[in-house]
Amino acid sequence: MIKLNNLTKSYANGQNKAVDDLTWEIKDGEIVGFIGPNGAGKSTTIKMMTGLVLPDSGFVELNGLDITKKPLEAKQQFAYVSDTPDNFLRLKAIEYLNFIADIYQVSEADRNHRITDMAKRFGIMEVLERPIMEFSHGMRQKVMVMGALVHNPSIWILDEPMVGLDPNAAFALKEMMREHAAAGNSVLFSTHVLEVAEKLCDHVGIIVSGHMIFAGTMDELKDHYPSDMSLESIFMEMTKDA
Repeated sequence: MIKLNNLTKSYANGQNKAVDDLTWEIKDGEIVGFIGPNGAGKSTTIKMMTGLVLPDSGFVELNGLDITKKPLEAKQQFAYVSDTPDNFLRLKAIEYLNFIADIYQVSEADRNHRITDMAKRFGIMEVLERPIMEFSHGMRQKVMVMGALVHNPSIWILDEPMVGLDPNAAFALKEMMREHAAAGNSVLFSTHVLEVAEKLCDHVGIIVSGHMIFAGTMDELKDHYPSDMSLESIFMEMTKDA
């Protein structure tokens, strides 16, 4: 479970509030989409969730652990996929995956099983011995996703995870998200692809100019608009003044 409590973060000496008094709860067993225009505060919120950015006020709890007060314990609770896959490029893919597995003290048997399973699902089993720098953007993204998930945490926090993925890999990741949530775990992902959010999510949160303007189920969101309106049309209507 993820709890955000009155989170606020400002830049430019306090003149620009990227996130303003945001309170939100992502429950176990749910896939939650996080959507908003560019610059709305999505990435800043996610970076505060993961401890990469400290809030000016408020706090984040991950499975009951405050990430500021107990950072090591809290960071063991989640997988984080950032919005760029260009990391550790000189390592071979398998070296990177074993490096991350070592950090989280994943046993040899567990890591071998998980790496093999994900590599087969993503269709990259045969290239794990190649350096990441030789990979396309989409292949790098697959490796970063695998690294994030190799320790099998209960919380997944994914920032635009499907950017660059081919259709087969995107389908595999969506299936993995569904399986993870069905097992009673939390999945939060940001996306600009509203069609994916509409089909995949149990709940959505919409942020505009640092303010959460909606958090609830898809049905609750659509109750306020004509029945034939898509999520894309609703989103455009809600954010037209942003």
